[in-house]
Amino acid sequence: MIRRNATREVKIGNLTIGNGHPIAVQSMCATPTTDVAATLEQLLALREAGADIIRVAADNKKDAAALIALRRQLEEAAADTVISVDLQENYRLAEMLAPHVDKIRYNPGHLYHHERARPWRDKVAYLADLAARHDCALRVGVNAGSVDPERLAAGHGGDSVAPMVISALQHSECLDRLGFTRYCVSLKDSDPRKVIDACRRFAEARPEVPQHLGVTEAGMPPEGIEKTRIAFEQLISRGIGDTIRVSLTVRNDQKHREISAGRQIIEDIHAGRVRSVVRFNDDRLNLISCPSCSRVENQAFVDLAQQVRERTRYARDHAITIAVMGCRVNGPGETDDADLGLWCGPHYVNLKRRGEKIGAFKYDQILDRLDRELRDLID
Repeated sequence: MIRRNATREVKIGNLTIGNGHPIAVQSMCATPTTDVAATLEQLLALREAGADIIRVAADNKKDAAALIALRRQLEEAAADTVISVDLQENYRLAEMLAPHVDKIRYNPGHLYHHERARPWRDKVAYLADLAARHDCALRVGVNAGSVDPERLAAGHGGDSVAPMVISALQHSECLDRLGFTRYCVSLKDSDPRKVIDACRRFAEARPEVPQHLGVTEAGMPPEGIEKTRIAFEQLISRGIGDTIRVSLTVRNDQKHREISAGRQIIEDIHAGRVRSVVRFNDDRLNLISCPSCSRVENQAFVDLAQQVRERTRYARDHAITIAVMGCRVNGPGETDDADLGLWCGPHYVNLKRRGEKIGAFKYDQILDRLDRELRDLID
């Protein structure tokens, strides 16, 4: 058995993480939240696949109303499901949703998007108060592509991991001062090495806080599973991690693969089936793509990611990163660090080259333009 960090217990609905409890495996619905029938079907399918926690996004009041209806239908069906709501820019939706969910995930970097004059600590206090009154847990979800502006402005001598860790530590301290300790923290990047670095640094500073592990925008199977495995092996084997998600770019009917992949990785680690030395192809093509979720505005994004993989095989021996992102929330920021970045809207795909926007192209045009830019980079 792997010796786990002695983190404190965090109750999430009828589930408890931390303090030696089994590592919980999560996934996220990819259907539009307002499509109650489709989202309910996916919730039940993920539950049947063995998901311990299922996350649903809510970006507006229509999403929130749909999620409330979903919870009621689950209760009527006696389907005991642990639900986490993913709040992005509109943190005030928590007031509608806290009575109906088991956990609220907020992104520190996105607290700045609404009521910018209001201090972020006041917003955290607002969320903690709602969570406490409605028997909810919180997740402080720090993401490399959307770190809060104050942290990025500090520079940190080019240390790209430091802003993430400092943000997570600040929010943890804030919650502790408020007397709210029913929370976990995640620090995610598309590079598994940065995930390992960030999570280890945070664990050294706050070993008692449970961590949610994941490699964001890990991409398509099998590469996305491989990237995630690299991070999980190095972290779980060191006792870090109380809940996990494998984020894969897959069709809606394949979301269950996130659960089976996560459980297989945990089983392999416990059985000792791990690498003694981990490498991550510094000299090869690196494809990043976000997991399908309800914020994707065109499901053609998943097919496009697969087409990008096929179209770019000729560049596999070049150290170039291509990112294919599916929504307006994460797409703009999280394509900036790629050599070539595509973020997909309802009708057009925005193409960037090393952070500079080239233009917006129709879905049937983007591959030719991507090919042109990729060959130019290689030359």
